[in-house]
Amino acid sequence: MATSVAGEGQQCLNGIICDPQTKILTDLPSELLEHILCFPVLQHIDICNVSSCCKRLHDVCHGRGKVWGHQYKLRWPRLQRFYRQNECCDWLKEYKTRHRVGIQIRRMVESISKRFFTEVPCVGQVLGDSFAEIESLGMPEHFCEDELLFILNTDKRKSLTLKYYAKKILYFLRQQNILRSLKMFLEQPVEQQSALEGAVLVDQYCNPLADITLDSISAQLDEITEKVKKMLRIKNPSHPTLRNAQEDFDLQRQVVCAINSVLYEQLQYKGNEFDYYNPLNSYIHQVLLRHTGIPISLSVLYMTLARKLGVQLEPVNFPNHFLLRWCQKPRGSEDIYDFVYIDAFGKGKQLTAKECEYLIGHQVTADYYSAISTTEVLLRMVGNLLNIGKRGEGNEKSYQLLRDSLDLYLTINPDNVQYLLLQARLYFHLGIWPEKVLDILQHIQALDPSQHGAVGYLVQHTLEHIQHKKHPLAPETKSRSTPEHLEVQYSVGLIMKHKRSGYNCVIYGWDPKCTMSQEWITTMRVHQLSNGANQPFYNVLVQDGTCRYAAQENLEPHSAPLEIGHPEVGRYFSEFADTHYVANEELQARYPEDTRETLGTVQKLYHRLTTSGDQDQTLASDQNTHQAMTM
Repeated sequence: MATSVAGEGQQCLNGIICDPQTKILTDLPSELLEHILCFPVLQHIDICNVSSCCKRLHDVCHGRGKVWGHQYKLRWPRLQRFYRQNECCDWLKEYKTRHRVGIQIRRMVESISKRFFTEVPCVGQVLGDSFAEIESLGMPEHFCEDELLFILNTDKRKSLTLKYYAKKILYFLRQQNILRSLKMFLEQPVEQQSALEGAVLVDQYCNPLADITLDSISAQLDEITEKVKKMLRIKNPSHPTLRNAQEDFDLQRQVVCAINSVLYEQLQYKGNEFDYYNPLNSYIHQVLLRHTGIPISLSVLYMTLARKLGVQLEPVNFPNHFLLRWCQKPRGSEDIYDFVYIDAFGKGKQLTAKECEYLIGHQVTADYYSAISTTEVLLRMVGNLLNIGKRGEGNEKSYQLLRDSLDLYLTINPDNVQYLLLQARLYFHLGIWPEKVLDILQHIQALDPSQHGAVGYLVQHTLEHIQHKKHPLAPETKSRSTPEHLEVQYSVGLIMKHKRSGYNCVIYGWDPKCTMSQEWITTMRVHQLSNGANQPFYNVLVQDGTCRYAAQENLEPHSAPLEIGHPEVGRYFSEFADTHYVANEELQARYPEDTRETLGTVQKLYHRLTTSGDQDQTLASDQNTHQAMTM
């Protein structure tokens, strides 16, 4: 009976239900009807049709019942965690709301490319207007996130532009949530603030698309704690695991030794001396995954384990080398010589105050041996990330890290004029979010009027940028058929190989001649090329994540086309079509004749290869057949 409902639709249902001679379905008990209507092949449209047949079935399919609850959970399984088990709610209303949000989000994401497309990659682009649109929807945020994840999890080779902007929006939404959590964390009483929780929030903010939770991190630390307890039982079967040993320094020393044994010998944790400035060393989930970190991240890990086992260690903001301290005297002492200092980066080595100075090669005042608050720990951690961002090579990742670490630092310390000015200059330099720049500059002016000169300059040029946005120039169109473009051999979407450097790339733009400055031309030794700067040059997205400007004579079509794993691919292309990338509407508008040219090129290039491959297979098959016949 359920099969007939699913297979034949409303007409069949009307026949079954409305015929006075065969009221079979409606005579069934409600529980059995619900069971039938939860059959997996039935979709929401089927339930709508069933419920419109008669009052009896309409009542069975009521919004708070099992049928619509099943449809909701079947359609959006990721949303299960937002509902308590056996929770009674209006599932039909939830279904309609989630469906409506999905349509609105998709329409909005589809519209972004038209408004924000630029042929030149805008490093660290912020889509401020669009984020405001999402927040103005007034819909449950987890519905928005679920739709964005749905977009991202569809066929990875298609809808690349849609995915590109969906990912940016999801990144922003999650970061906004984490900032709210961080602000709530900072409002807690000092004694309730955990350095581990703060470190997890920093990690989550810099990696908002990763699956990082405090519960999962804590669970991993609990596993390490159990290993330490096991080690303690082996070395001292009567050890109370510090239940009643807060002032028994000998028992505490046994715990510290067991932590060192488990962490550094058994689990092989170590300080990353060879790649010290890798930001992964500062992310607590990566420290646990890679078993390596820098002094502050390893100290947070070490201190958390010790406190779980009853040993109270305190963080010390020692210059250039973060430490922990462990008091060897009754509580309340502030004499720096009453403490043992633990170097978590140096495999838990215990140091005297004098030995700490050997780590950095010079003397420091007693102030540097003082314990610091959790807030100060986070400022040090974020400050490290900020410095790594400054040291970066000016690529997408370094700018993103710089922006993220500035956001975190200014959330913790919102009145730091130095970093506020750096944030304003960064946004101004990148040409992004000018309205935000003005807000920052206004805040700086209120905090420190002596910055009037720097603020005034940025305000003037930011206002000019906003005015320019209101009257944008029409995009330049490049047609291959015009006389000045006849020497351009390649087209956007073609997958190429650099003859000299060997990198793989995809073309997303071209110029009939090099348009870079004379300084760039000299630096890149363009004059040494056969045709110099007087030849077509191509904008390419490279497999390693960089964007380059390559001369025509240095490029050749790739013999075996492959996907280019560049984060900006979706900005320009809507699909990877096995042999090439398909330009999205915005890129096609810039290069109206390139799509046909690209299709023609790949047909000539790869049809020959395909035909050759087919011939090889046929030859091999013939040889196998001949061998079989002669055996």
